[in-house]
Amino acid sequence: MDTNSAIAALSALSQSTRLDIFRLLVRHEPDGLPAGDVARHLDMPQNTISAHLATLARAGLLTSQRHSRLIVYRACLSRLHDLMLFLVRDCCAGSPELCTPLIATLSSCCPSPESCS
Repeated sequence: MDTNSAIAALSALSQSTRLDIFRLLVRHEPDGLPAGDVARHLDMPQNTISAHLATLARAGLLTSQRHSRLIVYRACLSRLHDLMLFLVRDCCAGSPELCTPLIATLSSCCPSPESCS
């Protein structure tokens, strides 16, 4: 992940509704949720949710797939994985061993995150 991609992802997540949507979709992996279900879970109008879903998708944090008349959204766990590693990979200048446990935990929780396209 490069700096611009990280900024786009962090910017998308820096709004409370979008963060709530992303966390909800992470909890519903691997099946995802249709936009209407996301709106119901968060008790918000569907058109508001759709705008937030589009922002998260543009940042590469969500994928969508049409199933008949429904569009099902899924969290892109590989993008989250890459973002987290980007944030900690170069940490602790001069003492990288301080971040080793965190990097190991991130690597083991998602050993081969599925790719998002």
